[in-house]
Amino acid sequence: MYAENFQLESYLKRIGYKGSLDRNAETLTKLMRAQLFSVAFENLDVQAGKIVSLVPEQIVDKIIGQGRGGYCYEVNGLFAMALQALGFSYKFIACRPMFYPVRRPKTHMIVLVEADGEQWICDLGFGSYGIRAPIALSSLEQIQQQDFDQFRLTTEPSGAYVVQALVDGQWLSQFGFEPYASEWVDFMPANYLNSTHPDTIFVQKLLVIKHHEQGRDILLGDQLKQIRADGTEVQQLSPQQREDILKQLLS
Repeated sequence: MYAENFQLESYLKRIGYKGSLDRNAETLTKLMRAQLFSVAFENLDVQAGKIVSLVPEQIVDKIIGQGRGGYCYEVNGLFAMALQALGFSYKFIACRPMFYPVRRPKTHMIVLVEADGEQWICDLGFGSYGIRAPIALSSLEQIQQQDFDQFRLTTEPSGAYVVQALVDGQWLSQFGFEPYASEWVDFMPANYLNSTHPDTIFVQKLLVIKHHEQGRDILLGDQLKQIRADGTEVQQLSPQQREDILKQLLS
């Protein structure tokens, strides 16, 4: 993933990362978490009636230049630019969201990265129950403790991989995929659907999610949900409160 205006130094400053840049799993984990905790998942452009741009230079300008966030193609695309600049080998993977009541097309995207002889699932743009660190593709049926969240990688009878999250004591499937590379251009139809279709959450409501070490804050419409290790707090917001919270989450 290449953009003419991408500068590694500016990216690292944007995510507040000052650690090692060695090409290994430890660096990969630290980079993913630094970006996850610095760049919000958000759909402001869709709510403004715009189709999200997949032009790499515009993604760089939006997230690094303007200090904005984005949804999966944007935040994972930016992460891929950093991986490429650092010499990591990776591929984009099309994924099927699995938390809907009916089967949906592959409208999600992750990055599968090679490090330390393993392939690692990296995802910085899934939303509320997104992973918080890379997961090795070889770690089938192993519980992944990530901060106070738990995830696991399993398979379907078809052989497809499925990432699950432990939610209220139940393992819930989040997304599934086959580990075959897709080209960046392949995501344009899914991006158009996510930006325009009335059934998508991005069109229906404002959605901003900010992860941090203590948990995550989710702004959905005029409702703020704050998830922490010791519980979840939900608050209905006035228009002014919503604007104030929005600024905080994007800062």
